[in-house]
Amino acid sequence: MIEIKDYRGHIRNHEALCKELGLPAGLSRQERERAILTAGYERWGRDIADHLYGMFAFALYDTEEDKLFCLRDHFGTKPFYYYLTEDGRLLYGTNISKIIGQPGFKKELNVSMLQIYMSLTYVAGEDTFFKGVKKLMPGHWLEFKGGELTLHRYWIPTFKPDESKSLDEWADEIHSTVEQMMREVKTPDETAESFLSGGVDSSYVFAMSDAEMSDSCGYEEERFDESPLARKTAELLGRKNSTAIITPEQYFSIVPYVMKNMEQPLGDASAIVFSIGCIETAKHTKLCYSGEGADEFFGGYNMYRNAERYGENLKTFYVGNTNIMKEEEKQRLLKSYDPKVLPINLVKYIYDETEGLDPLTKMSDVDIQIWLEGDIYLNVDKMSEAAGLEIRMPLTDRRVFDIASRLPSRFKVNEEQNKVAFRTAAAKVLPEEIAFRKKLGFIVPIRIWLADERYNADVRAKLTADWAGEFFDLAVVKEIFDDYVGGNSDNWRKIWTIYTFLVWYEEYFLK
Repeated sequence: MIEIKDYRGHIRNHEALCKELGLPAGLSRQERERAILTAGYERWGRDIADHLYGMFAFALYDTEEDKLFCLRDHFGTKPFYYYLTEDGRLLYGTNISKIIGQPGFKKELNVSMLQIYMSLTYVAGEDTFFKGVKKLMPGHWLEFKGGELTLHRYWIPTFKPDESKSLDEWADEIHSTVEQMMREVKTPDETAESFLSGGVDSSYVFAMSDAEMSDSCGYEEERFDESPLARKTAELLGRKNSTAIITPEQYFSIVPYVMKNMEQPLGDASAIVFSIGCIETAKHTKLCYSGEGADEFFGGYNMYRNAERYGENLKTFYVGNTNIMKEEEKQRLLKSYDPKVLPINLVKYIYDETEGLDPLTKMSDVDIQIWLEGDIYLNVDKMSEAAGLEIRMPLTDRRVFDIASRLPSRFKVNEEQNKVAFRTAAAKVLPEEIAFRKKLGFIVPIRIWLADERYNADVRAKLTADWAGEFFDLAVVKEIFDDYVGGNSDNWRKIWTIYTFLVWYEEYFLK
C-alpha cells in the first residue's frame, strides 16, 4: 500500500493521467491528485516524474517495502527538505517548520551559509541556514529504507539548438504551447485572477487566460511605479485591474513576517512587495496566475546581452542573477570566513554540463538551476502559502522549456532586444508596445527608503545590535552603511542583505 505522507502542488495533465491510470471521473482535486500519485507510483515507480507536468513535491511511503520515496519537480517550484537525526531517523517535509521541533532535531545555525548569502542574497545549493537541513534539489528523488538514504538526479536540463526554423515558426510553437498550458492550468469550475506588472511575461499570461481581474502593486513615487502600465494593459485587453499602493511604512513593517514565513532569509527586496501583493490579492481570490520562468528560459535579462563578451570567463565568476559582494569584502565583513566556501563552487557542475555550448546558454542554465530555485520559486511558494493564495505559473513547464532548449540563442537575445522569439509570440495577442516593451524588472524604491530616517529605525537597530557582532564586524557594517547614506546607492543591496539575515536570525534563534 502507498501512503501519501506529504504533498504540495498542482498536476496539470491530470485529465490524461486519470484516463491512462483508469481513475474514476468526478473526483475532487485533492482526491484526484492523491490518486494520481499513488496509482502513478505503483505503475511507474521512481520514473513517475517523467509522466507528470506541473508543480509538485511529495513524500510517499510504501508500507509493504517499508520504504520512503520523496520527489521534487524538475524546476523546484515547490520546496522539499530533509534532515537525518543522530539516531538514524529521517525528518522531512515541504516546509522546514515540519522538521523543526520534531524529536531528534537540533536547531543549529549553519554559519558558512552566510558567505554564500552575502554574495547571492539567497540560499543557493542543497544546504540551508539550519545545520543538517538539506534541500532536495530540483529534478531529484530520495529514497530512505533500512536507515540508508539514496539520492538520485532524474532530470538534467539539456540544450540542443535547432537552426532549421525561422523566427516566426519558433513564435508559433511558443504560442501554441502556451495555449495548451492555459487550457491545463485550471479546470472550468475554478476562477482565477492574474498578477500583472508592466512586463511582457505577466501581460502574455493574462491575455491568454480567462481571468477578468489582474492584480498589481504600485508606489506613490512615480518613477518607480509600474502600475499605470499594468492598468493600461488591462484596459487594452478589456479587463479589470486592482492595484495595491505600497507605502514605506507598510513595506518595513512586514519584513519580520516575510522572513519568518520564508523559513530562510531572502535578500531580494521584491519579495516584500510580492508578499504584500499576495495578501491583498487573497482578499478577493484564492487562485492567481504568475509569469515566472520566461526570463530564464528565453533570455529575458539585460545582462544576457553581454554573454558573448564574457565568453569562457563566465565559469570564473558567473554564479547567477545576483552577485553583490566580492570575497575580499566578505573577508573584512564576516567574523567567520572560510576561503573554501565560494559561490562559484555551487555552479561548477553546471559549467561541466554545458561544456561546448554558447555563453548565453550557460548563463541561463545557471539561473534555471540556481537562481529560480533559490530565490524566485521560493518567494512565490512561501509568500502565497502564507497569504492563503495558490499561485500557478503556466510558463514554468517542461514543454515550454523544451522549446527554449532547442531555440537558438540569436532568437533569444540580439543587440536591440531580449526574449525575441517569446515577444514575437506574445505579439499575437498583445499590442507591440506591450510585447516589445523594454524590460524594467521588479522595481522597488528601497534604495531610497533605506536611507530615510523616517523608516529605517529597525535597520539601524539591527545593524548596531551587540548580537549582530557575532557575525559581522560592526565597524565594517557602519562603513558600508555610512557610504550608502552618503550617496553610494549601490550599497543598498549589501545593507538590505545583512538586515534581512539579522531579521530572520532574530525570528528563529532569539525569540
